[in-house]
Amino acid sequence: MRTLRFAFVKTIPVLLGYLVLGAAFGVVLERAGYGAPWALLSSAVIYAGSAQFVMAELLVSGAGLLTVLVTMLLLNSRHFFYGLTFVEAFRGTKARPYLIFSLTDETYSLLCALKTPPGMDEKRAMLLISLLNQCYWVLGSGLGALLGELLPFDLTGIDFAMTALFTVILVDQLREAGNRLPALIGGGCSVLFLLLLGPDAFLLPSLILTVTLLVAGRGLVERGGARR
Repeated sequence: MRTLRFAFVKTIPVLLGYLVLGAAFGVVLERAGYGAPWALLSSAVIYAGSAQFVMAELLVSGAGLLTVLVTMLLLNSRHFFYGLTFVEAFRGTKARPYLIFSLTDETYSLLCALKTPPGMDEKRAMLLISLLNQCYWVLGSGLGALLGELLPFDLTGIDFAMTALFTVILVDQLREAGNRLPALIGGGCSVLFLLLLGPDAFLLPSLILTVTLLVAGRGLVERGGARR
């Protein structure tokens, strides 16, 4: 119970963001002709956040299964890099497959900054944080689909809630981080490729360059953290 309370407190910002955006996805899917059962199923099995919005649009446009699969793979390719961070942290636990599956942007951010109290099982805390976050998303999706016909509203700009949520998590991490060099490297690479390639193609190249620089400069990064 102590670990569950700890995990819940840590995930409150995600709860607020996921309920809103999950509901928005549910509304979008319902308007595409798929009801609450499909919203719940996709959020439980796919659980891909923004990619699920794209999936709904592809379904409406009549795109083929191969197109949907390739698009989803490209949109979520960044998760390959997320997983590398937790290769050792997830080792030795039976929940490892689920922890890998549930590693969304927001869950990744929370787990990266996770500091458990003395005597608490860190892997159990990770599992509960991941599970709670997905429950928030599934709940929001189902509610959105159920209320979609009853409460029609303009969805323009609602996706900014996810940006705001991620910004809050990032600021919190920067305040607690012992070394801000990785954040500066990641931010610099993102800005560089955003200017070079534009908003539709910058993410994967910036992640590749960020990982390359961090691996190449691992000693410098570790020394920077030790001095703080």
